[in-house]
Amino acid sequence: MMVSDYTPWPDKLAEVYRAEGCWLGETFSGVLAERVMQFGDRDAIVSNTQRWTYAQLSEQVTRLAKGFTALGIKPKDRIIVQLPNCAEFFAVIYALFRLGALPIFALPPHRRFEIKHFCQHAEAVAYIIADTHANFDYRQLAREVLPDSPTLQHVIVLGDAAEFVSLHALPELESELPAPPLASDVAFFQLSGGSTGTPKLIPRTHDDYIYSLRGSVEICQLTPDSVYLSVIPAGHNFALSSPGSLGVFYAGGKVVMCAHPSPDVALNWIAKEGVTITALVPPLVPVWLDAAKSLKPDLSSLKVVQVGGARFSPELARRLTSELNITLQQVFGMAEGLVNYTRLDDGLDVTCYSQGRPISKHDEIRIVDDEDQPVAAGEVGHLLTRGPYTIHGYYRADEHNAKAFTSDGFYRTGDRVRLTAAGNLVVEGRAKDQINRGGEKISAEEVENQLLEHENVIDAAIVAMPDAYLGEKSCAFVIRNNDVVRSVDLIRFLRERGLATYKIPDRIEFVSQFPKTGVGKVSKKHLRAWIEAQLSN
Repeated sequence: MMVSDYTPWPDKLAEVYRAEGCWLGETFSGVLAERVMQFGDRDAIVSNTQRWTYAQLSEQVTRLAKGFTALGIKPKDRIIVQLPNCAEFFAVIYALFRLGALPIFALPPHRRFEIKHFCQHAEAVAYIIADTHANFDYRQLAREVLPDSPTLQHVIVLGDAAEFVSLHALPELESELPAPPLASDVAFFQLSGGSTGTPKLIPRTHDDYIYSLRGSVEICQLTPDSVYLSVIPAGHNFALSSPGSLGVFYAGGKVVMCAHPSPDVALNWIAKEGVTITALVPPLVPVWLDAAKSLKPDLSSLKVVQVGGARFSPELARRLTSELNITLQQVFGMAEGLVNYTRLDDGLDVTCYSQGRPISKHDEIRIVDDEDQPVAAGEVGHLLTRGPYTIHGYYRADEHNAKAFTSDGFYRTGDRVRLTAAGNLVVEGRAKDQINRGGEKISAEEVENQLLEHENVIDAAIVAMPDAYLGEKSCAFVIRNNDVVRSVDLIRFLRERGLATYKIPDRIEFVSQFPKTGVGKVSKKHLRAWIEAQLSN
């Protein structure tokens, strides 16, 4: 990867962040080595099939790093990692961190369309998957992606590898491992929520990401006795770093990998392993609360439940704190950087009605109007941010970067927020054309473009519609040239094109024309109002 593929922090800002002690020159492999020295015989990670101490995790990391090197994987190579919540996920990514190879954190629901895009855009050389998960065969997905991915040299499988390379039978290394990466190097790629087309790749360095971990560990008051239940997908930024599994490893605690978020599975782990903290998206909260009433599990160890990823109603927030007798911590962040927390000693008026404040005193916040002018105190505006762990550009996306970042390096988050007198952010919605389906971000443009590939679709517009469980679902308004085409035909078409299931419209409405704004654009405001009226009838 060339440095020109991403935008580093300006030298002056980088000097400030180092001088202020934000960036300490730590790397992920270096931190793991230190934790092995401190906590080698303590449990690091537990899953359905594994229980590894820090020393055992380190042994697995070394074995995989040597095997990947023997395969020919080199520093700066891009590697797509699409694994479920399992202990091997962390052995794989720490091995890649040690080599300086760059994981791309694909999520389990991603399918052919997304994976092929990642392979082509990043020129990935390897794709690491489970054999099957949730009744889906990822080996077949690999077979479908390979013909269109000329740089992809290896498919590495956890489980039954079939014709591919087994993660547990990598070749032996006859030479030394390469030199470890620098703290200023890119460590991995997260995925953007995506408001324009397919998800963008977000380059995160060792320096910036570990700084966010260190700040999160302090705010969340983690210690070596902390036990974190990883419920949402392990590769998601929330589950990795807020404080997430990587934050818990930084603190020397234990991570419990929950393969399925259903409460009958997750609540059992809490009692069995003495879980002290976990993170949920809002749709899981009422399901957990109902299950806790009927199952009556032992949740006495659980102290903190974090909620983030989508809007969380104050009523449900109050229920969570009272019915589970825990401390609620709201988390509002983005894979591009900025993370906000309510603090553990905040009152209910803050934890139930706001999304908290930034990790760092070095996080710069601007709330502006449509002309980039500051709004008055307490008014709603567009959130812009810059800081020691917020990127300055997406990977290989010059045209998009020109729109997504200001000339002085502030990231346009796409969120509309207001700032309370106490300095807490309240998220009021999105300015970007995006649907937040229970924490899964859907680019309207991406799905619209897919629909337009159908021979009988003249035009398409995707909008969010309210949903009591997920917060938002997607509704597609479609102008067709053939009345024979039905909703089921378009849904089948999108599935056959390999689009992730959560991106397929929940509802399709056929119309003869779209309402227009005064300048002739499609008025999605009117489309949203129409579908809301239909749902309320």
